[in-house]
Amino acid sequence: MAMHFSWYKHKLGQKPKLISNFYKYDEKATFHQEFKENARFNMVNKKGITHLEIKEIQLSDSATYYCGSAHSNIVEFGEGTELVVQALQMRSFSVIQRPVLELSNPGASVTLHCTVIADRCAGKQSVYWFRHNSGESQPGFIYTHEDSNDFCKKETRANSPTQTCVYSLPKMNVSPSDAGTYYCAVVACGEILFGNGTKLDINITDQSCSEHMHTLVIFSIIRSSVLVCCVILFTIHIYRAKKAASSYRKAWKKKNYLPN
Repeated sequence: MAMHFSWYKHKLGQKPKLISNFYKYDEKATFHQEFKENARFNMVNKKGITHLEIKEIQLSDSATYYCGSAHSNIVEFGEGTELVVQALQMRSFSVIQRPVLELSNPGASVTLHCTVIADRCAGKQSVYWFRHNSGESQPGFIYTHEDSNDFCKKETRANSPTQTCVYSLPKMNVSPSDAGTYYCAVVACGEILFGNGTKLDINITDQSCSEHMHTLVIFSIIRSSVLVCCVILFTIHIYRAKKAASSYRKAWKKKNYLPN
């Protein structure tokens, strides 16, 4: 018959943690590590049966729990009980980005916005910005907000406290290399959520037309200059030819080789 009982918590990829142990004739169980003096954990023992109670469960409680019994230095374990704590934050924690296309001209300045609304878990938030281009396999990290609580304000709606935080990403003197889809990622309430992304396009059409027109103007000026030079040279050539012919006629006239 088993004399000692113990409970272990095991998370995938980690070694089991001893929660508590209990000797058959003890009045209370002994808890260990972070479970010691933690009111959420309690070990109930009745007639040789032991139960582990966890109150006010949290996301961190998700794990597989094993009960071990020992007798004559032989320890046996049960099959374990897997506890999965489902997060409710999805209904109370949202990240909103304007999905509309942001169109800007080269050299201009734009500001992208990310709004975080939290109803129940209005704690500390970590905010990150990523940019993804069509030619890249995955988004690249570009910026993080420090002292994120400075961007938040709290208000009460229908007796429920709501925290709204607006984070901005300014882009100065944008160029074609800044084009892409910008994503806001927020870590809060034990979860990480991404916004839908805001696409930023750089309008290079006007610039291309301007450069094209500039090229055409320069080409027209050069062509006109070449044409004028050609006309001048041709006029000089004709003038010299006529002058030479006149001199030739006068010379032959003196020798009476040409009629008057």
